[in-house]
Order: sequence, then structure tokens, then C-alpha cells
Amino acid sequence: MTLASEDERGTTERVLTLLGLLQQRQIWTGPELAARLGVTSRTVRRDVERLRTLGYPVHASQGVGGGYQLGPGQDLPPLLLDDEEAIATAVSLLVGAGGAVASAGDAALRALTKLDRVLPTRLRHEVRALAGSVESFAGGGREPIDPKVLMTLARACRDEVEVAFEYPSREGQRTRTVEPYRLVASSRRWYLLAFDLDRDDWRNFRVDRMSEVAARTRRFRPREAPDAAAYVQESVTTRVYRHQARFLVHAPVEVVRAQVPAAAGVVHDRGSDGCEVVTGADNLDFVIMHVVLLGHDFDVLDPPELAARCQALSARLRAAAQEASP
Repeated sequence: MTLASEDERGTTERVLTLLGLLQQRQIWTGPELAARLGVTSRTVRRDVERLRTLGYPVHASQGVGGGYQLGPGQDLPPLLLDDEEAIATAVSLLVGAGGAVASAGDAALRALTKLDRVLPTRLRHEVRALAGSVESFAGGGREPIDPKVLMTLARACRDEVEVAFEYPSREGQRTRTVEPYRLVASSRRWYLLAFDLDRDDWRNFRVDRMSEVAARTRRFRPREAPDAAAYVQESVTTRVYRHQARFLVHAPVEVVRAQVPAAAGVVHDRGSDGCEVVTGADNLDFVIMHVVLLGHDFDVLDPPELAARCQALSARLRAAAQEASP
């Protein structure tokens, strides 16, 4: 009785593996499937018949280029994913749920809910950990990142344990030890918002620049943290530049947010006064012209030398207009 149960379990696992293989590639030859499954071609034919009995339309063709192919059916067959594929899918759905594409967010959340229901327990915990540790602005991360690194950081955020990794600096690669708080996806990259224990302050780190990422066993007590997405957005749009600038724009915040890309600046609501635009650049004239092109009245808030640059540009434009007058 026990041997029979083990045989049945082995057959079931093999048939599910066969279904997964058929979902991975458009067509497989019988010998290829037999080699992957470690069985004879005759067993492959029997397993194909088992799938057909269960309602899966497995087509077989003869001759050169022939083989087994999973055809379209009336019902969507269960999607078989290995651990890495499931995590990568969850990452994409999480970012899509927070993205800026119209109607994509709800669809991504529905798909993520379905994925959560069918994942094995060990992966469901990992995906939920990732869900609680990811935020985004300006869509989803585009540059490829090792999902194992993301999961290591997500687990550390969830479990409130320190993380160590190698990170480039002016002096070269150096080990950083941090208290991880949130993963943030921008339109181009993934970032980790963390409290840097060496610098005793909050920092954001590009995940693609990290190496030798490892969670430690030392736990930490969560600190009062800034808004993760806003902090990272302001960091990548202002602090990385030579100059940081602030303007009070006299226009509704929703109008200005539609005009200013999330990767170019941060727009704060200032109620009846309009909104505050925070941005950065290596050239102050460049910032001024971009704000002028928004088409709204504005006041310069910071830095003080920005007002002088506005006056200089204004004089230059007036002179150009006078020369062009008939």
C-alpha cells in the first residue's frame, strides 16, 4: 500500500513537471522530454495521455520539426512556476500595482491576489514580505536585478535585521552595514532606503550597485523613518545635483504634477498658494527655463542666488525681444 502511494505520487509529480515543460517552450520532441524527465519515450506518451484525460490539449505532430505542443484550450491551465520565476513575477506585479499606467494597477493587484492563492506556503510568505517592503514612484524598476537580492533585502525589512553589503564609494568598494526599511522602485532602478549605521543617518542605496548582500542575525528596533518613496524620489531628483532649487508655483498641484515627471522633481501641495516644486540641476539657468516652460506664475524660494539668475535671464530675454522688434 505504501509503495503504491509512493508510485502514484511520483507519477503525479512527473506529470506536473511535464506540464511545466510544455508551458516553457512551444514544442518538445519525445526524446527531449524523456531525457528531461529521466524516463522512456513510452512513459512520456503515457503521461501525455494522462494530461489529455485531465483536459489539457497536448498536440503531437510527426516528422521534422514535430513533437509535443500544449495547445490553447477553453480554460487557462494552471501556471507552473519555479521559486525564482514566482518571485520575479511577484516583483513585477507589485511594481505594476504601484505604477502610473492607467488601469494597470488594478489588474496587477488582481493578478497578484490570484498568485498569492496558489503559491506554496513557503513562497507565499516571501511574496507577502516583499509586498510589505516595496514602494514605487514613476512606474516600476526597469534595470534587471537578481530576485534573490531583492528577496534578501525584503526579508531583512520584514524581519528587522541588519544587512551588510559591498558598495562603491570614492575610496573604492567598502562594506556598509545598515538597518533596512523599504525597497523603492523608480522608473529606472531599485533603491533601498535604510539607516546607515556608519554615517548615523538615513541613506538610499542603488540595489544594482550592491554586491555580497547578506542579512545578519542582529535585530534592530525600527526608528521613525521618512516616507520611503518621497525620500528616494527627492534624493534622485535633487540631492545628486550641484544645486537644489525650490519654487512656489501658482497653479493647482494636480496640474503641475502632470507636467513635472516624477524623475525630474517633487511637487508638494501648498493649498490655496499652489504647489512647491523641488528639483535639482548642475546649472541654475537650466532649472529656471524648465519652470518657466510650465506656463505658470512662480516665486523663487531657494537658493538665494536663484533670484539673481532670474533677473539676469530676464534682462537677456528683454534685450533679445527689443532687438527683434521692428
